[in-house]
Amino acid sequence: LEQPQCINPKGYRDKAILEVLYATGMKVSELVDLELQDVNIHMGIIRCIGSNGGRMVPMYKTAAKALEEYIVKIRPLLIEDKENTALFVNTNGTRLTRQGLWKIIKAYAQSAGIHKDITPQTIRHSFASHLLENGADMRAIQEMLGHTDISSTQFYAKIIKNRYKDVYNKFHPRAAKQ
Repeated sequence: LEQPQCINPKGYRDKAILEVLYATGMKVSELVDLELQDVNIHMGIIRCIGSNGGRMVPMYKTAAKALEEYIVKIRPLLIEDKENTALFVNTNGTRLTRQGLWKIIKAYAQSAGIHKDITPQTIRHSFASHLLENGADMRAIQEMLGHTDISSTQFYAKIIKNRYKDVYNKFHPRAAKQ
């Protein structure tokens, strides 16, 4: 999230993209399909249309600010066709593609010195896991992710449970000895 440098249009756009991904937990297809009218900066909400219908997802202030800077200052510089309503566009001024988004994430992971495979899905998992780790309600996470079935969301609870178990076994003085 710290990698994009807001010194040129691409940096501002990429900062907004990464902040929105982490703030909302959207899928790649949902993010690239966003339209300008799907964003309400002042309320800090994005309307996300996914395969399971639409949902409203909140954004934290840093994400909303990055998105507002992009929409107001940068996007008009990138688009050629004023009728283009795509929220995120590439440097040619057309809608950003799934493949383009993957390349952006890969490049920033590499520049951050991350050697693991970081994908948009990794950011989605981080969104859900971090909410759960900090006490968010499972149903709220389910709605924000757009899961129709709670069992899809419970996957994250299992990951957190296993992580806590590993930490406990590693650091509790009596747990590892038994």
